[in-house]
Amino acid sequence: MSKARAVVAGHAEFASGVVSAVVQITGRDDVFLSLSNRGMSTQDVERALREMVTPDDITVVFTDLPAGSCTMAARRLQRERPALMVVTGTNLAILLDFVFSAEHEPAEALRAGVEKGRAALMITGSGPVGGSRAD
Repeated sequence: MSKARAVVAGHAEFASGVVSAVVQITGRDDVFLSLSNRGMSTQDVERALREMVTPDDITVVFTDLPAGSCTMAARRLQRERPALMVVTGTNLAILLDFVFSAEHEPAEALRAGVEKGRAALMITGSGPVGGSRAD
């Protein structure tokens, strides 16, 4: 089994949930490590991320929110490790594309994955009839 290629970090069970979905769909449990910020300070998140990325020389961190504590911690790590890439607004489509792009360099795989993630966002239906809303 190969070592992990990336960390997924976010609020509550976001990371473990999307990583679990990736494993169910792909059968690959060796691509991602997950981190929840539940009950952690920003410094705790940064320390945990540092421990996760250093041993395996991971160069990618996926996070849920652009200005969340996981993203801020990952961005601080980027100052020490300029090769570290951070992807915010992560969704399942991005992670699946990353898994299936194992033969590509991480930066190339991320560019393609982000495009797939954007393309996966859509609205179906027309919303409330007459445009009314309940206040």
